[in-house]
Amino acid sequence: MAAISNDWLVPLAAEFKKPYYASLYRKVKEEYERGTVYPAPDDLFSAFHLTPLSEVKVVILGQDPYHEPGQAHGLCFSVKPGIDIPPSLVNIYQELHDDLGLKIPDNGCLTPWARQGVLLLNTILTVRAHEAFSHRGIGWEEFTDAVIRILNEQDRPMVFLLWGKPAQMKKAMLTNPKHLALTAPHPSPLSAYRGFFGCRHFSKANEFLKAGGLTPINWQIPDIGRSNNL
Repeated sequence: MAAISNDWLVPLAAEFKKPYYASLYRKVKEEYERGTVYPAPDDLFSAFHLTPLSEVKVVILGQDPYHEPGQAHGLCFSVKPGIDIPPSLVNIYQELHDDLGLKIPDNGCLTPWARQGVLLLNTILTVRAHEAFSHRGIGWEEFTDAVIRILNEQDRPMVFLLWGKPAQMKKAMLTNPKHLALTAPHPSPLSAYRGFFGCRHFSKANEFLKAGGLTPINWQIPDIGRSNNL
């Protein structure tokens, strides 16, 4: 599995030494050896590689990776270029269009967000092919809770976008008054019409960042035909 080597390493070092992480590492390694697991091992920590701790401005929490071929690449809600845009991301793009007037792009790769300081963090980082939540309860939740605690300790404005009940349950961990936590129903087609549409989280996040003296996020995902930055 790809190792974390940037400024996340020092605050996370204690986690890597704990018994739960040793057990988690063994289980995940066995799963990769036994069958198909997503994302690929080299993409496992993509969210951390692409968004150093010192650059995090916005955190979006997902649940577990997409579990069908070619989709997951280590960023929540994101899929690789050339893969059909999943329904939840279709709804995220619709809200971006309604909130900020952005063009709906031709791809679902959210790497440009990650490079601007949007940490796209799943609370479970691996999944068995075709089996949603198959790696729930093996230790990832303890690891990503540690990540959330580290983020909560950062002494600068930061926005957390918590969509759906599992993400909203993490709000109790966010005690830093410098941060903003915004909650809404999940963008899934099953719940988006219950309040995700119209939440205006993207403009609210940018307004908060600007008020804190930070550069807002350019939420426009470029079409693949116009950009080599994915």
